Amino acid sequence: MKWHKELYLGESIRPKARKVRWKVIHGAGQLHVYVLALASNQRNLLDIIPSRELLQKHYPKKRLYIVGLAGNYEEALELAGYIVSEVYKKTGGFNVRDYFRQQGKQVI
Repeated sequence: MKWHKELYLGESIRPKARKVRWKVIHGAGQLHVYVLALASNQRNLLDIIPSRELLQKHYPKKRLYIVGLAGNYEEALELAGYIVSEVYKKTGGFNVRDYFRQQGKQVI
């Protein structure tokens, strides 16, 4: 699991971002936290993953590149929309993976 240096955060996560991130890294269960990661396939832009799924023993966590955290599903959708619109404004396209690669971050 790799984390984007400048993590995108939903409004409800902002005040407790460090604690939430620590819990995700260390496998502490959180019911209403969603992780936004680069898509696991080439057809999608982002994956929205409930953090409780990351608790599963065989979940493929190693290849995740996390770019955002949200406090509920609606907030995760809004945050995903914000990220995609930012990518479009800066690049004129929707290639989210290349956008993060161009920022000099190592992306899988």
